[in-house]
Amino acid sequence: MNLLYNIGIQIAQILLKIIALFNDKIKLGVEGRSKTFQILKKHLSHNDKTFWFHCASLGEYEQGLPIFKKLRAEHPNHKIVLSFFSPSGYEIRKQTDVANVVIYLPLDTKANAKHFVTLVKPELTIFVKYDIWPNYLSELKKRDLKALLISAAFRKEQSYFRFYGGMMRQALGTFEHIFVQNESSKSLLNTIGYTDASVVGDTRYDRVSDQLNQDNTLPFIEQFRDGKLCVVIGSSWPEDEALFVEYINAMTSKDVKFIIAPHNIKSNQIDSFVSRIQKPCVLFSEKDGKNLSGFDVFIVDTIGILSKIYKYADIAYVGGAMGQTGLHNILEPAVFGVPVVIGKNHKKFPEAFQMIAHGGVISIKNSQELEKTMDELISNSTKREALGELNTGFIKKNKDAVVQIMKHIRK
Repeated sequence: MNLLYNIGIQIAQILLKIIALFNDKIKLGVEGRSKTFQILKKHLSHNDKTFWFHCASLGEYEQGLPIFKKLRAEHPNHKIVLSFFSPSGYEIRKQTDVANVVIYLPLDTKANAKHFVTLVKPELTIFVKYDIWPNYLSELKKRDLKALLISAAFRKEQSYFRFYGGMMRQALGTFEHIFVQNESSKSLLNTIGYTDASVVGDTRYDRVSDQLNQDNTLPFIEQFRDGKLCVVIGSSWPEDEALFVEYINAMTSKDVKFIIAPHNIKSNQIDSFVSRIQKPCVLFSEKDGKNLSGFDVFIVDTIGILSKIYKYADIAYVGGAMGQTGLHNILEPAVFGVPVVIGKNHKKFPEAFQMIAHGGVISIKNSQELEKTMDELISNSTKREALGELNTGFIKKNKDAVVQIMKHIRK
């Protein structure tokens, strides 16, 4: 299996270079990885003490950020190397102040792993949630360098728990400790003989709780909202937008405003979306000089402000689960005491079914259920407030994973 994996990585390396000729996102990753070792040599010296943080993409970065900040503050003399696999993480956070060096992680070949670990020599490595790379982890283990996995969540259908998953099980075994989100994940690890695991919850609860301590004021959103009830549709995909275009166009009340933050903000897709909306609509990129209170729909064709926008929501819909792309972060609106509506495909997201069971999140399957749910929440302020309070309480109950992880690291 090890041989097949390493052959597969070599083939992937070739295929990605070919695909990059036709795909801009893949091209960013291929070109970025080609510069990684040069960047490391430029910014690291032999005598540097280092930590290495690895995240697949932006979501995992946000998940690990509370831990990254703590380590940064407690070890100011260490250089921190932050790696991403996906361009959607790297391109947005390449200037983050929690790291000295931000890079793309080269593909998981034995040669790349050996070269990378030789240059970085991390005293501590933290992987967030998943993106488990066997050759990198094996190289760390060979050199007796400590590695932790945080905010992990496992499912029985994953390769670690299948007959063919020997190499991936071995990779998990290189972690000195694994911090999991729930008891079921710990139980699954026990079935393969891994016992160095602790159930501490999800660090995202700590991350979103920190949002409440920031200044979330956005004057242009206040002007648009104009004191009216506000529905925020965050990280929407076409499957989500198709439902809401129909609902918005049918809305007769003048006392409801809609803010939509699409996941994909390419201009051609935004234009296509806007052309289907029959209500007065304004884009973030065109807001200056306009009386925003005169519009019913505000399209956020930019990134980085959605977590603040949720402060202004009376109701939030979080996208990704109506199709197969994956549910986005429902904790961001929930922390502001907002009832949350999501699509039907959420089984891979533990926080979703936990919060549905708790009562503050509602899952809908189709346009009829969307209409019924939205109409009820819009007309019933008592229910909105009750569901919002359930979400606030749930987050408070589940925070403090960071405290437990840091206690382990400080040993």
